[in-house]
Amino acid sequence: MISKKLKDTNFILCFSVIAILIFRLILTFAIPLLDKTEARYAEIARLMYETKDWIVVQIDYGFPFWAKPPLSTWLSAGSFEIFGANEFSARFPSYLLSVLLLFIAGKLAKKEGKSFYLPGFILLTMPEFLIHTGVVSTDSALFVCITIMMLSFWKVVNNTEKTIWNYLFFIALGLGFLAKGPLIMVLTFPPLFVWCLLDLNRLKAVFSRLPIILGILIVVAIALPWYYLIEQKSPGFTNYFFVGEHYKRFLVPGWNGDLYGNPKYVPMGIVWVYMIAFAFPWFPIVVYKLWKNRTTILKNPWVSFLVLWLLWLPFFFTFSKNILHTYILPTTFPMMLLMVHYWNEFDSKKTLIRIGLFFPTAIFVIASVAILLPKDLFTKLSGYPDVSYIMNSDKYLLENLKVNTENKQIPLYYFVKVENDSVVNKQKNYSGEFYSNGKEQVLINQKEVDSVLSLNKKLFFVIPTRKLEQVSKESLEKMNLIDHNNNTSVFESK
Repeated sequence: MISKKLKDTNFILCFSVIAILIFRLILTFAIPLLDKTEARYAEIARLMYETKDWIVVQIDYGFPFWAKPPLSTWLSAGSFEIFGANEFSARFPSYLLSVLLLFIAGKLAKKEGKSFYLPGFILLTMPEFLIHTGVVSTDSALFVCITIMMLSFWKVVNNTEKTIWNYLFFIALGLGFLAKGPLIMVLTFPPLFVWCLLDLNRLKAVFSRLPIILGILIVVAIALPWYYLIEQKSPGFTNYFFVGEHYKRFLVPGWNGDLYGNPKYVPMGIVWVYMIAFAFPWFPIVVYKLWKNRTTILKNPWVSFLVLWLLWLPFFFTFSKNILHTYILPTTFPMMLLMVHYWNEFDSKKTLIRIGLFFPTAIFVIASVAILLPKDLFTKLSGYPDVSYIMNSDKYLLENLKVNTENKQIPLYYFVKVENDSVVNKQKNYSGEFYSNGKEQVLINQKEVDSVLSLNKKLFFVIPTRKLEQVSKESLEKMNLIDHNNNTSVFESK
């Protein structure tokens, strides 16, 4: 009976989707928050949850975070209100957003006579989508907003009756402004406009069917109140966010006005490498299929719509040297829809399924081995006591410190050597902030280290391994190394 089911493609798809979703849910609480990006956004949400300031997003107590609007922070902070401040509740909103998209995609596929689970299988076997199915990130909320906007636009143009889709377009646009700002328009309007130019009847349909005036009012009602309130409570936000983050970051060479991070320059055009690597194996397959059908792409409204949706984002970021692989997340949905569209034309569907399962299976095996491998064998292979020592997180270090210290209010100091305190937030270990509930104190130079050591009290110092050489030998001689992982060392004052 089981062997028969294993030959049924739909059963394989269903089983794979459910298994991957369960496995990914387990990882949301089994893995600690990792530095820097994920732990930083979790700490920002924890600060909102603790301070109850739902307007000014903060990166530290009293230090505003102007780089991103609040939608993703609201979601994680709201989750903290329900489940408490922990890694699971920080990640759970993005997990639910991914499940929502899987449900929408499944309904679309079912209408085409395809398996409800086919879109979910394709999405969950893409590395980029699987990573974001349960990770603290601003990209997940933006991804949902873009997807709803694009699908709504298609529905409006191809349906003469007014439905909820006519209004969802503007609701998603308004929420997109709260997810990442005007970037939502940059990533959606150009492909929609070009697609309409391919057939001017579409342009007429847009103006006759979209409630534009009411829609603009909906967008303003959703987004404007927060933008107004944030500028009132934290003057300077508007200039930094719109001029700095959305103009100077991309168009001013050598812009050094970033308050929260150091730009990571990559070769121009690397976005296409990200597309191949993080949308494996589906992006190369889609490109191959489109090439074979290149003469009919413009003749098929649905395919041309999806192609423009898929290719606009990587084309836009081709000319940027400051991008991350996470930027390609919105392309995974149109890529999946193209695979679903052409699915019946593939002869070897089970081969595609086997190839697709490569990445999630590899992650499952690695995670299982890391967790289940006997400690003695792990230590022999890696040189570390357990798997926590190779994770880029201070969670276990701080937990061990609390267990081994009678005083639960540990006097904890993080050494962050910087030239001035205005760039402290670029250097922190945010997992340390999160798991110490913001109780750690920061030392920014050798003088402050000496001052604290002169107190002659039992203190604990957390020093990034790469910065050990920046602490004087005299100071290190006054400390005992009590714990460490691959990235961080913990010292106790003598």
